[in-house]
Amino acid sequence: MTAYMIRRLLLVIPTLWAIITINFFVIQIAPGGPVEQAVAQLEGHSSGIMERFTGGGQEVQQTDSGSANGSSGYRGSRGLDPEVVEEIRKQFGFDKPMWERYVDMLKNYATFNFGESLFRGGNVIDLIIDRLPVSISLGLWSTLIIYFISIPLGIAKAVQHGSRFDIWSSALVITGYAIPGFLFAIVLIIFFASGNYFSWFPLRGLFSADFDQMTWYQQIGDYFWHLTLPIIAMVIGGFATLTMLTKNSFLDEINKQYVVTARAKGLDDRSILYKHVFRNAMLIIIAGFPSAFISIFFTGSMLIEVMFSLEGIGLLGFESTIQRDYPIVFSTLYIMTLLGLMMNIISDLTYTLVDPRIDFEAR
Repeated sequence: MTAYMIRRLLLVIPTLWAIITINFFVIQIAPGGPVEQAVAQLEGHSSGIMERFTGGGQEVQQTDSGSANGSSGYRGSRGLDPEVVEEIRKQFGFDKPMWERYVDMLKNYATFNFGESLFRGGNVIDLIIDRLPVSISLGLWSTLIIYFISIPLGIAKAVQHGSRFDIWSSALVITGYAIPGFLFAIVLIIFFASGNYFSWFPLRGLFSADFDQMTWYQQIGDYFWHLTLPIIAMVIGGFATLTMLTKNSFLDEINKQYVVTARAKGLDDRSILYKHVFRNAMLIIIAGFPSAFISIFFTGSMLIEVMFSLEGIGLLGFESTIQRDYPIVFSTLYIMTLLGLMMNIISDLTYTLVDPRIDFEAR
């Protein structure tokens, strides 16, 4: 097992490199880079923004948009002095060749040095850490709720396979799966947070304005009060896959020979289900928990964060992509990929913990 884990860990390096490399060159050749974004801000906003990029010590000369002096490689720069545009390119590092920027990025990421945000004026790691509580809250609680409901429901459906309960519960979970999370979030906001019908839950944020003045138990209540609607919107479509997986896994085990033998020996159905079937059937479900968590953590919350004004990693990545804030875009991609790969390794370890008969090294 040790040799297998070492091989898996070593494979993380080329996988990370390939993903980062592909995305680096795809984004680099895409139009509307950070320089163009900065130039657009300079032309469309106040002189205070200009001072941010020029240092306040260089005169910004406006030129006629059709003149030769105002033209450059950037469409949005036709109204600025070319020296100002060049200063912006230098500040963002775009005065260097692409291959040099690529090598610098690899060196920095190898030491987890993600640099500074181009437009937010802060260290990338600090920005990500500030957003982690929201994303972890949404991902963790959504995953736990889905597991705690889907597993008992799947077992009950397997035991009562073909009954009315099985048919109607299947219809409900499949209907929930068919409803997009963001659409259900709109319904929840309209009915329970907008004031049109009820104002039972807050519309935005993770905490109330007076959170620091609350007692510890009031803070816990306030925290879950703000999370109620976002989590309901996230989990409504998450039951179908795990419920059906649990049901089919138990049905497959129930029909095996060792269950028939246990019944022939006089064991009751409850003992057979929880002492014999449960461990074998739950193998794939329990082992998939790390991957399920990381999937919900990173992919299921962006629209929910936007709709409920929750400052999480999903919203940060989306806004950074729109702004072409490359340090944040690449660093979030790097961290997501690394966590995903590590969670896959943890899933393999979980297989061996749940069922010691599994030996990856033997394979």
